[in-house]
Amino acid sequence: MQHAQDIDGRDVAFDQFAGKVVLVVNVASACGYTEQNYRGLEQLYEKYGPHGLEILAFPSNQFGGQEPGNNEHIKKFVTTRYNVTFPLMAKTDVNGYNSNPVFR
Repeated sequence: MQHAQDIDGRDVAFDQFAGKVVLVVNVASACGYTEQNYRGLEQLYEKYGPHGLEILAFPSNQFGGQEPGNNEHIKKFVTTRYNVTFPLMAKTDVNGYNSNPVFR
């Protein structure tokens, strides 16, 4: 069974998403597309979440150092600035030797 940690360090078992459409994305708070990405993802989640869409956002600092903060900082930033309500996962590597199994 696949699982990962959420931004608060809790284990999330992916079997809870059975029968749903799951969009897995990597995100960054200091990316040039941060605003449109978080706003767009939240709009998708608000519209289609009630119909079975789940968005799992994995922050990563692997692309130009655009996610330098820790999990607490990231959560505060996206919830206060963009009112994100979809699940945020723990900051992780999304490629390379130490990549999160979700991205392998």
